[in-house]
Amino acid sequence: MPNFSGIWTVTQQMQAKGQSIWPSPPLVIGDAYQGGFYAGQISTAGNGIADFNLVVGPIASAQNRLQWKTSNTGGDPTSVINGPANSAAMNSATYPAAQFCEGLTIGGYSDWYFPAKNELEVCYYNLKPATYSNNTSSGTNTNAVPSRGSNYTSGVPAQTSAAAFQTGGGEDFFEVFYWSSTEANSVSPWFQYFTAGFQSSSFRYKNETGYVRAVRRVAV
Repeated sequence: MPNFSGIWTVTQQMQAKGQSIWPSPPLVIGDAYQGGFYAGQISTAGNGIADFNLVVGPIASAQNRLQWKTSNTGGDPTSVINGPANSAAMNSATYPAAQFCEGLTIGGYSDWYFPAKNELEVCYYNLKPATYSNNTSSGTNTNAVPSRGSNYTSGVPAQTSAAAFQTGGGEDFFEVFYWSSTEANSVSPWFQYFTAGFQSSSFRYKNETGYVRAVRRVAV
């Protein structure tokens, strides 16, 4: 119906036509949404135009400490943005982290997966738990929205404003490293520290245990 001025807003016109509006009401980082929490947007084409919203799973049911792989052999998925494909290709007992994510059903949704390198980085950027200065050798991410063509500064990103994701808030990422589903080389995956945001593959091996947290995508 029209607003008090008698003028139909764009939102009201869309509703009258039965068109969907996302989000409704508008979400902010950390809001509860579709089985988890809104973590930001990604551009799979790397052109700055969002095609998916990322949803990070609740800590109680979507996080675990697991091996990336049961051996240090290579030839595993290398995509930095296609987490669903990486995860599906590793859905077996050989890959405990991916199998854990693929087996989840939360809030009625069963399309959870093991996030790729650039998806995990978006989670850090928007849901950074603490106030540490950032490592300035990481942070470039053309799949983020807005696209980022340069590394972090010491103060950007800042600690998330989402209270539940701040250290001790109950849904916060632990101040440790998290595996991504992206192979870096024959023996190591990419991982992201949720202290200062450092992304690396050095001195961590596939058969080690590390934290993993499942995500899902919602088309924009």
